[in-house]
Amino acid sequence: MRVAIVLFTADLRLHDNPVLRAALSAAESVVPLFVVDSGVRDAGFTTPNRAAFLSECLADLDRGLRARGGHLVIREGDVVREACRVAAETDAAEVHLAGGSSGYAQRREDRLRSALAADGRQLRVHDAVVTALPPGAVLPSGRSHFAVFTPYYRRWSAERLRPVTGAPRRVAVPTVSTLPLPAAASLAPGTASPALARGGESEGRRRLAAWLRSGVDAYAVRHDDMAADATSRLSPYLHFGCLSPVEVIDRARRRPGGAEAFVRQLAWRDFHHQVLAAVPGAAARDYRTRHDRWRTDPEELAAWKAGVTGFPVVDAAMRQLAHEGWMHNRARMLVASFLTKTLYHDWREGARHFTDLLIDADVANNQLNWQWMAGTGTDTRPHRVLNPLVQARRFDPEGEYVRRWVPELAGVAGGAVHQPWRLEAVRRERLGYPGPLVGLPDALARFRRARGLT
Repeated sequence: MRVAIVLFTADLRLHDNPVLRAALSAAESVVPLFVVDSGVRDAGFTTPNRAAFLSECLADLDRGLRARGGHLVIREGDVVREACRVAAETDAAEVHLAGGSSGYAQRREDRLRSALAADGRQLRVHDAVVTALPPGAVLPSGRSHFAVFTPYYRRWSAERLRPVTGAPRRVAVPTVSTLPLPAAASLAPGTASPALARGGESEGRRRLAAWLRSGVDAYAVRHDDMAADATSRLSPYLHFGCLSPVEVIDRARRRPGGAEAFVRQLAWRDFHHQVLAAVPGAAARDYRTRHDRWRTDPEELAAWKAGVTGFPVVDAAMRQLAHEGWMHNRARMLVASFLTKTLYHDWREGARHFTDLLIDADVANNQLNWQWMAGTGTDTRPHRVLNPLVQARRFDPEGEYVRRWVPELAGVAGGAVHQPWRLEAVRRERLGYPGPLVGLPDALARFRRARGLT
């Protein structure tokens, strides 16, 4: 009996999964395998929030497989060693895997290919699983990747995506030993954020259907309205592969109205993956160095993390992150600009904190978005600074977002909530909210001096 292995990584779904479909076509039975990878854990990417979400994703995937006659096989340890061990136990001829863009994913693929070949087995890598277009699918002349989004988006938009496929009706699994489904606490010690989204393909598909039914058409005009919360919140499901980016784009494009503005955000996701695939070192080093000599101030950094900077819109965003493990996209840009340009702290400090808390913090989008805001990445205006007061007036004009997340300011009416330090001293003391951590004109002058702009 021919056996193939599906090594699930960032593709925890049954619908529109080319890895699973190819394995089912190649063999009579399939081992749906997930390895609790010690390499990922040791690198610090398995945090309480993502562990909780991942645990629910795996449980949901197992339920879906059991409804089709199979089940998920769990192993723990080095992913290459465990995949080869399962291949030997089942005499599988092939291991099927989704292509990845990070340096770790590329090394995992190379190691797995060599180890399987030594046993006379093959690795089959499938593209357009984690991203809509695989890295390198479109290239500028003479370059390994696009470094500017707009020309990339033009080429990306002109490409025809692969067809969307459904979930399999049946998955036959050979006899093979398995560990129990991992609980969140066994994946990472610690307490998850109290309002964390539920993980899994079933929840992701429910949210996608609701978004396409009642949210996407207004996305173009409402996505920056922080109080309205009018974004899809699908990023965690895309990060874990509970949703197929190809299917999301296909279904969104079938909608009239504002869907293309939403699709453009998925193109940004692909853009960052193709940058990282070509320049894996950008996960930790400046993509374009500005020779910054970043400031170190532990108390400032702690105030930023805790949401007590004295800038209400920044503090609201940081508190949303702590409570939900998620943050509005406009807020992400704002807090990143504040840390790297107003306070002039290293972007890696911010990226590390986001990695600790965000459910959707993959290497490509988290690190490269931080670099974009820090001015060391692909932004064509690397020295732009987002003024938190201007941003607040524009994207939270009535202060609803701030009052939602900063209860100290719940009684401050209207736009005055964005400048509580202007209230009379007695009332400010009663509120228990700090004054601003830094003066904006002084901070801007400091940043411009540091970048040699004055």
